[in-house]
Amino acid sequence: MVKMVSDAHRNHPTHGYRWVAAFIRINLGYHISDNYAYKCFRYLGVKAETKHRIRRRPRKERDKYPNLIFSSWDTVDRPKQVIVSDMTAFKFWLFYFETTFYFDVFTKEILSWKLAERRGCRDQYIEGLVDVKELLKGCMEPAIVHTDQGSVYASMAYNELIKDTCIVRSMSRAGKPTDNPVNEALNGWIKEELLLDFKMEQCRNRDQVKALLARYVKFYNEQRPCWAIGYDTPDNYRKRFYKGELEHKKTFENRILSTEPKYVQRRCKSAHFQ
Repeated sequence: MVKMVSDAHRNHPTHGYRWVAAFIRINLGYHISDNYAYKCFRYLGVKAETKHRIRRRPRKERDKYPNLIFSSWDTVDRPKQVIVSDMTAFKFWLFYFETTFYFDVFTKEILSWKLAERRGCRDQYIEGLVDVKELLKGCMEPAIVHTDQGSVYASMAYNELIKDTCIVRSMSRAGKPTDNPVNEALNGWIKEELLLDFKMEQCRNRDQVKALLARYVKFYNEQRPCWAIGYDTPDNYRKRFYKGELEHKKTFENRILSTEPKYVQRRCKSAHFQ
């Protein structure tokens, strides 16, 4: 059988193992599977010599905005200094909803949320950014809005909105969800709580979903203890900062940007001292 594959390839070198297997089955009357023909090709060290073979080019990096955070999330030291955004989808019963959240990294507060009217809608991203612009009106210090490289976040319409504002854009690297861990973690908790604690699956129309989300966001900001801020609520944590009860450490401006994850940095540091 190996000789048949070898002869077929020698006589028809422009074809691959699937074609050779089919050729042998049709013309020589032997039953040979594609997988066996593939193994024969590997054993013989041959492959199709066609000039039309698909050649995949490596993906070109096109980061429209630099990553200004990387793994330095723990250095954020004041409200509205770094704001993150992402879309999360809810699928239950007959519904599919997309919701875009904007979070304050320091307080973990939900600054804005918008429910999509339809799958793939772009309006909720834009409307959420408009809300953030209003919240930052009058701010003198820069505020970083960090997102992934989604088409809306990278669009001209989205980024035209922040011209002549204190907002500075930052983006995660392509295919690196760990570049936005705050958003990824909060989205996961929010989905679980909405489905399990707030019984979102019992909603039967869009108005019910919207009312439930509004009730949840109020609960999240004003009543829900958050581990990352010492089991305080986001709303109270922000108020404590402006009352002077929380130390303004000024660590963010001295942050060191590194593409290495925190756990890698810790291992390298511990290895250095051993």
